[in-house]
Amino acid sequence: MRAINRDIEANEAFLKAQFDHCSDMILRPYRLKDGTMLLLAYLDGMTSLESAEENLLKPLLFGGLPQGMARIQSLAEMFAREWMPLSNVKTVDSMEELVRHILLGSLAMLVDGEPTALVAPAPGYETRGIQEPHKESTLRGSKEGFVEQIRTNTTLLRRRIVHDGLKMESFTIGTYTQTEVVLTYIRGKASERVLSDVRERLGKIETDGVIDSAYLEEWLEDNSFSLFPQIQNTERPDIVAASLLEGKVALLTNGTPFALIMPITFWSGLQSADDYFERFVFVILTRMVRYILTFVSFALPALYVALSTFHPEMVPSNLMIGIATARENSPFPTMIEVLLMMFVFDGLQEAGVHLPNQLGPVVSIIGALVIGQAAVEAGIISTPIIIVISLTGIAAYTIPRYSATLPFRLLRYLMLIFAGWLGFVGFAFGVIYLLIHLVMLESFGTPYFSPVAPFDGPRIKNLIVRYPFWAKHGRNKKGRRS
Repeated sequence: MRAINRDIEANEAFLKAQFDHCSDMILRPYRLKDGTMLLLAYLDGMTSLESAEENLLKPLLFGGLPQGMARIQSLAEMFAREWMPLSNVKTVDSMEELVRHILLGSLAMLVDGEPTALVAPAPGYETRGIQEPHKESTLRGSKEGFVEQIRTNTTLLRRRIVHDGLKMESFTIGTYTQTEVVLTYIRGKASERVLSDVRERLGKIETDGVIDSAYLEEWLEDNSFSLFPQIQNTERPDIVAASLLEGKVALLTNGTPFALIMPITFWSGLQSADDYFERFVFVILTRMVRYILTFVSFALPALYVALSTFHPEMVPSNLMIGIATARENSPFPTMIEVLLMMFVFDGLQEAGVHLPNQLGPVVSIIGALVIGQAAVEAGIISTPIIIVISLTGIAAYTIPRYSATLPFRLLRYLMLIFAGWLGFVGFAFGVIYLLIHLVMLESFGTPYFSPVAPFDGPRIKNLIVRYPFWAKHGRNKKGRRS
């Protein structure tokens, strides 16, 4: 560690060498009334000088060091006595620490003859305002979403959980990015085993940089090769607050609006925020529809191929005759037809996501209609295939979280291959292997498929029925215990 030199010129030379070829590095020398030399160091664009000039430079340049009952010998002593209205001022005694604070956007001040430097946070860069998350919009509930500024995100949580049990631990990860990561939880509710596990895994991360919370997700999850995410990501502070109240922990990462929640289960990705904002009597229907359509989203193409190719006797005769008539002029086997249409559908979906907002929906809808109609008229694809793929796509859109839809998109292809190879037997093998994988998977020690496996009766009821909030604590509406 290189100590700060009492000679201000030596410190200035070191900073010039350290920030060589950095056009945004500003070094400004000033002379106080008593002749003392002062050096300000900051990065242009990262630091705002308005507050510093008003509260620091003007009093020093025109007043000098203030004199009280005893003579003040240094600027550090002056700030210790709170003569200046500039808050969050820290004293550093090494050049390495000084450089780090400058890179983080702090204003650094060095004084000739003093072996320490003063640093004060003075952010001057533009930030995005709080908006509703586009991918997690709700019909009822908060319209606030996380932003890229981590202090704004911690404030959004503090406003929702006004309790001294809400804890926030800070970590710095990334050799070059020095990204701040905040581990937040409620003491007394969060499991100490999960907390120690998360802290240990964060301490073992060795990477050049963390650009998004997704970088941390791959380092932290138990099984990186599983199709299913073991950590939930969200932009909604109300979802994070609700998860913390349930005893979970969350990670906030500077530079990204996506927070990570852990541990989770398979059913976490199938729950919507609206389940807790709408009347509980209607949630039963919406959840059942969502669970059934989730199964349809990856199983319907495989079931269609198995029934029409291997087990036509299980289909009603009139329906099977209609399917056979529609496929009469098709040049491809059923499995190839379904595979082609699934590939085209996923391609249109990706095109809609990456095109500009005004063109994406138009290209997706018109492309599907034009390509589908043209393929049927040309005799390349039969009409039932279009219906099956359309229903599959609609079913996938009922899954509330985008990250939860990705495993089922890949499972759709795997199940199709099994069913096209062995019919219902292959489909059954695929489902059994999927269930075995889900039962063996864990998220920070929590069984991923719980409460189904291991079986937990009361919690299984909560998967289907959303009880009234007053009933969750064993109370009736009048507050008396039931």
